[in-house]
Amino acid sequence: MLKPIFYENNELLIHPFRPDDLERYEQLVADLFSILTDDQTLKYIPEKRLNSLEEAEIFLQTMVVNYHSGRNYVHFITDKKQDKVVGIINLISPEVAKEFYVISKYPHFIEFYLSSNATGCYIMTQILPPIVDEILAQGIPSIGAVVNRKNTAAKRVLEKANFARKGEFDMLQDFYETKL
Repeated sequence: MLKPIFYENNELLIHPFRPDDLERYEQLVADLFSILTDDQTLKYIPEKRLNSLEEAEIFLQTMVVNYHSGRNYVHFITDKKQDKVVGIINLISPEVAKEFYVISKYPHFIEFYLSSNATGCYIMTQILPPIVDEILAQGIPSIGAVVNRKNTAAKRVLEKANFARKGEFDMLQDFYETKL
């Protein structure tokens, strides 16, 4: 099981759901809904769209349970000045990947989402490399990512975090991977 990742710089705090997040539970639901209904955020992943605050609340509850059962590990990207979640980093276990993908080997997969008001600020370029390093340091041998070929920003972020394109994943997406 992955140990919680905490990363902080002057502007951002990366963290899993914490006990003190219960005090801002409704705000977290609203923040998640804002991210997962943002047209720019979902341009290349429309299937992740939430349709209601109730779905956002179920998403939050499910992510907490999944984190503690080792299925996937969602971490919030919190803007410290606004005390607002502006993004999500999700590490998906190989077991969960097997439920969705048919591939020859199953690494952990990473996904990341930023609200449109946080894009273009180099947030993921700053935080993904140390997050990936911390994940790999915990004994996870490799991390995969699936990226739409048209999503040049995500591809650049992955490359700066030492991911390399390994080939086509499907008709629209490529597979990237980093290793310890």
